[in-house]
Amino acid sequence: MPTPLPDATALAALVARGEASPLELVDEAIARIERTNPVVNAVIHERFDAARAEAAGDLPEGPFRGVPFLVKDLRCAMAGEPLHVGCQAMKDADVRADVDSFMYESIRGAGLVTLGRTNTPEFGSTVTTEPTAFGVTRNPWNPDRSAGGSSGGSAAAVATGMVPMAHASDGGGSIRVPASECGIVGLKPSRGRVSLGPAAGESWAGASTDGAVSRTVRDTAAILDVMQGRRTGDPYVAPPPRRPFAAEVGVAPGQLRVGIAPTHESVDTHVDCADAVQRAGGLLESLGHHVEVAHPPPMADPEFPHHFVTAVAASMAAEFEKHAVTLGRELTEADVEADNWFMASLGKTIPASTYVNSVSWLHSWSRRMHAWWDQFDVLVTPVIAVPPPPIGWLRDAELGTERLTSILQFTPQFNVTGQPGVSLPLHWTDDDLPVGVQFVGPIDDEAMLIRLAAQIEEAAPWVDRVPSVFG
Repeated sequence: MPTPLPDATALAALVARGEASPLELVDEAIARIERTNPVVNAVIHERFDAARAEAAGDLPEGPFRGVPFLVKDLRCAMAGEPLHVGCQAMKDADVRADVDSFMYESIRGAGLVTLGRTNTPEFGSTVTTEPTAFGVTRNPWNPDRSAGGSSGGSAAAVATGMVPMAHASDGGGSIRVPASECGIVGLKPSRGRVSLGPAAGESWAGASTDGAVSRTVRDTAAILDVMQGRRTGDPYVAPPPRRPFAAEVGVAPGQLRVGIAPTHESVDTHVDCADAVQRAGGLLESLGHHVEVAHPPPMADPEFPHHFVTAVAASMAAEFEKHAVTLGRELTEADVEADNWFMASLGKTIPASTYVNSVSWLHSWSRRMHAWWDQFDVLVTPVIAVPPPPIGWLRDAELGTERLTSILQFTPQFNVTGQPGVSLPLHWTDDDLPVGVQFVGPIDDEAMLIRLAAQIEEAAPWVDRVPSVFG
């Protein structure tokens, strides 16, 4: 088995002690990308010369000075750099960002060196990364399987050791699903924890947020410290942490009240996904936590999918209008993939009052969901109802949408409630496919999730388990 590379925290320490230079780290990462990317197709825009120049120059004295990084080709704008959002029309027009996003300002200020942009499904609208514009991102554990989405490129890059961590985003599971399918850590922050500015205040009616994927809990905590924080004009603001998230790693979480939900009323959950949750429950009991089978009753409310789809469809229609301004023309059916054309077309038929009423329903439903955390501290579920599916399974013209709906029953709810959730790599199938387990905490309490995740990582370490194509 390949030897794992140091995580981002360890690499930053090497630079700080003078045992490695930023340029050496960047050159090594570029070599790994050149060696491994042809296998998985994770990196779609290279900026190697610019990265080498930055590494050789005066980098900010941030916590990750000199550490190589990648950003997803969705949001996280870099002035003058490509921003194609997985879309062929945007690629053909070679659309480039006008300004840096607040996210990229934070990344650059931390001393990270961005080597390129990673693959994403068109508009980040599904949980497999197979865009027409840039081709399929393949799972590092089995190239015939999906790497997940919409942050599939970032997850595959981290899982193969191209970089120790990478930017990601999540509107319905797009950090947690690829983390699960690639065997790494993926934390979706609370709503308002990370600014979407200056281009946006919210996305998908407040359901979408930015974050990162990594191989270790301490990197996940430390990069959240970098990304988090209020910016002027943000419509949602999570309360600042009482201390840095990185300081929570190694702190005992105390005895927690844990509810586990190995299955879902409305979907057949694959035995490996259910077993992963059961085993996680057993591990938590061995660590002294109180565990019982329980979940928020509104989680399976049959009205939820309708109102969530209403919000997403209306948002997709608005996104098409935004891209039309960028392109200087309307997007046509020939410009975009069929499922996104359908969703935007549906969105255009939704009256404004219907959209507002659906958002109001989701707010009321969220209050019912949050009430469960008055009795429990953590909910444990599968991330997705199946192990990594075959390439093409979710893109099938006739069955893809039905399949997507059937397996994505554990993550979108917590985008809508705004709660933090993290996927941890705690299970592998008999044929060596990763299956993550999701841990959901109370709103704004990433600190507790990080303490628990670090405790689990120490008890059931995963960092040495890497795919054969690693590094």
